[in-house]
Amino acid sequence: MSGRTVLLPRSNKNSVTLPQNHSISAVVSILGNPIEYLKGVGPYRADLLKKELQIFTFNDLLNLFPYRHVDRTRINLIRDIGPDIEFIQVAGRITSVEVLGVKSSRRLVAELKDASGSLELVWFQGIAGLQKLIQVGAEFLVYGRVSFFQGSPQITHPEIEVLVKQPEGQATLEPVYPTTEKLKVKGLGGRQLGKLTQTLINLVKERDVPENLPGHVLEYMDQEGQPQRLLGRWEAYRQIHFPTRPDLFQQAVHRLKFEELFLAQVRLGMIKSKRHRYSHGVVFGQVGEVFNKFYSEYLPFELTGAQKRVLKEIRKDTGSGRQMNRLLQGDVGSGKTIVALLAMLLAIDNGYQACLMAPTEILARQHYEGISALLKEMPVQVRLLTGSSKSKSRKEVLEMAKEGELHILIGTHAVLEEAVQFNNLGLAIVDEQHRFGVEQRARLWKKAAIPPHVLVMTATPIPRTLAMTAYGDLDYSVMDELPPGRQPIVTVHRLDDRRPQVMDFMRHEIAKGRQVYVIFPLIEESEKVDYENLLRGYENIKAWFPEPKYWISRVDGRQKQEERETNMQRFLQNDTQIMVATTVIEVGVNVPNATVMVVESAEKFGLSQLHQLRGRVGRGQEKSFCILLTSPRLNKEARERLNTLCATNNGFKIAEKDLELRGPGDISGTRQSGMLNFKLANIVQDRELLELAREMAEKILDKDPDLEASENTGLKVFLQTQHGKTQWSKIS
Repeated sequence: MSGRTVLLPRSNKNSVTLPQNHSISAVVSILGNPIEYLKGVGPYRADLLKKELQIFTFNDLLNLFPYRHVDRTRINLIRDIGPDIEFIQVAGRITSVEVLGVKSSRRLVAELKDASGSLELVWFQGIAGLQKLIQVGAEFLVYGRVSFFQGSPQITHPEIEVLVKQPEGQATLEPVYPTTEKLKVKGLGGRQLGKLTQTLINLVKERDVPENLPGHVLEYMDQEGQPQRLLGRWEAYRQIHFPTRPDLFQQAVHRLKFEELFLAQVRLGMIKSKRHRYSHGVVFGQVGEVFNKFYSEYLPFELTGAQKRVLKEIRKDTGSGRQMNRLLQGDVGSGKTIVALLAMLLAIDNGYQACLMAPTEILARQHYEGISALLKEMPVQVRLLTGSSKSKSRKEVLEMAKEGELHILIGTHAVLEEAVQFNNLGLAIVDEQHRFGVEQRARLWKKAAIPPHVLVMTATPIPRTLAMTAYGDLDYSVMDELPPGRQPIVTVHRLDDRRPQVMDFMRHEIAKGRQVYVIFPLIEESEKVDYENLLRGYENIKAWFPEPKYWISRVDGRQKQEERETNMQRFLQNDTQIMVATTVIEVGVNVPNATVMVVESAEKFGLSQLHQLRGRVGRGQEKSFCILLTSPRLNKEARERLNTLCATNNGFKIAEKDLELRGPGDISGTRQSGMLNFKLANIVQDRELLELAREMAEKILDKDPDLEASENTGLKVFLQTQHGKTQWSKIS
């Protein structure tokens, strides 16, 4: 057993500084005070706290929560360390300290001994400062994660401090705070920060931490109909820092987690409510001849139930008189593009232009070619605008858009240029929206006197909890149904020693007239190495599949755009049977004849990224396969990712697992928004609490959308004090 009683998420550094002109004078006089005015801090330490932990005020320190508490009575013996021990707290004497290695492999190694045995302590960073702290012969208290090197136990980067004997009967539960190596060296380690926090808690009174939740939120009925009461705000702060009982500590964590989630849901709800009530949008009042003719005569397949449902939602939004701001999420191959096209035809029927913006030229061109082919018998003008558009073509497109002769413009970032002016833009669609910044999207919305309706699409399914936080201010539609005839992709995991069999399988598929992708990783931190691996892999594939019997395309980010486009087109036209590529083909390549996806070093890819890559095959009527090639040495998380992908083709299940494995902060495609910068709450682990917070926030805003009722005054005042202190990314 370790000496840890609880482990909390480390605090993020986006602290909220309360404004000095806040109407509650107590907050200004105490929590608004600069941190240097706290006893024990002073100008020098204050400067360190500001730089290292973003602590500027008393309030920032109050909101720096301990990530664990130490029970000084629970010190383990070194001999107690075993394979089932993850964290441990031990005490002993330092018997040796030395610096080993040179340059990048330099490390500080110390030996700690107690009455039962010895333990190696290792540091790779902060060595100079630690050499001053760790002296041979001194006794230290050590805490950290146990690992084994050549059969002997060691702790890498442990927390370490001089052992102070506690007077008998005075052992306490002490908070340990997140800190940095630099602060530790300067005497501001996790426990020293606890002493400063104790000083602060002794100064602050209950009136300085006013309640910000309405009474009916503090006392509520749970799902079983049992009455519940949240701990008061001031008591929660006291108990989370210096708990008097374990149950009160748990209540404090519960209260403050709920507060974070609830306030985020109220903010999002107010943004959404105000948009619904006050935003003006052009009205698409009719479903006219263009839409109906295409739907009845040229639609190539029957729409799925999910596609029909989303179209109804779009129809309702665009006919309401308010601006549509809708997120459309759907799994790979769920048919988002045809929904986008039908929405654009709806705009055309009502006398408006439409624009579709894609993140890459490949994807924009594919949209253009696909939509043009579908509309070739229709009186609809469709044009493409990209960075490589020739000047003559560009001039023609700009004139048509400005004069209103152009109905649909499809393009890349090029459509954001000032030169691109519309006569009456009514609908703006953004595909793979996470690849565009907020400011970029906003420039598109400003191209009309009345902001156009907005539909943003993503092929990366978003877990419900993430959608409720990162995208909670948007209306969102989910397409969770694949068109009929799409066969599930068979996914298998193979080790490198099975490579000959994988190559034989590729030959077998090519002999049937099929095509194959071979994907190599490209990671920024090791781009040079990965690029060399790609070139080496390309040569290996050429050795397995020699010309002229086989032809191979290579596509990567280092090629000139013209070369990349040429190689891509050769594969699209079936002039080459194999495409060797990096993740540039993650989105935007539609080759129905490709039936095999081989992913090299698959353990280096994220789960959602693997799912996106897999979605490049299985686009025709033939059975398709995804083969994940890896080395035999896989860590637990990598093995779990690969097992998940092999077990299911359901993008929403995969997205939930990805969120669980990586956490919300690392999920590609989420908006970089304060909505996810929670200090305590975790939207995966605290899913039920998030649902409760959302439900309560919706009930309040349904009755009192502007928080004018007296019972909501405290909540409104608190939100006003926070206004402008967190960057809430908005779609428009």
